[in-house]
Amino acid sequence: MNIRRTTKTRRAMTAVAITTGLVLTVAGCGGGGDDNPKSEGGSSSSKPPKDSGDDGDKDDAQAPAADKALAEVQGGDGVTLTVTSADRDEGGFLTISGQIKNGGGKFWIADNWRGDERELRKNGASMAGAALVDQEGKKKYLVLRDTEGRCLCTKFDGGGVRAGQSADWYAQFPAPPAETGKVDFQVGAMPPASIEISEGE
Repeated sequence: MNIRRTTKTRRAMTAVAITTGLVLTVAGCGGGGDDNPKSEGGSSSSKPPKDSGDDGDKDDAQAPAADKALAEVQGGDGVTLTVTSADRDEGGFLTISGQIKNGGGKFWIADNWRGDERELRKNGASMAGAALVDQEGKKKYLVLRDTEGRCLCTKFDGGGVRAGQSADWYAQFPAPPAETGKVDFQVGAMPPASIEISEGE
């Protein structure tokens, strides 16, 4: 009788152990299922890729904006200058900005973009020599500068742009009259870029 009771007890214990194991396994699977939603929701790990995907979408959305650049001109040394904005503000200033890409095979030195005026030489490699030309009004506008001759413009770190690299730039000018909606932007030996002025906020 004792042997039978022991056997029954062992069987019952085994059944309980198996049942407990199954319950834990199912719970584990359910938890794993919860983890997947968490990884989908907590897909902070998977969301960043999605976010970065979204950023990619944003980049794609920005790419057309880059395609809609106001103007793009190329120099003989493999440098491409893109103008992306020309905003007139209420203070009577016009800020031009864009990007320079060095598509050449060597370091591009921006030294000759600083302008010929002795006062501007202190700016080193910069956009200090840029100018706007209002063809209709027959006026030329130079980059604004302070009393010490420092331009309100980009100064290039290292004196230029490495091969295959790009750099953002800006230059600030006195704003042409309100009726002037189009000007030519020119710097260094680059061809003139015809750009339309937009009203800033």
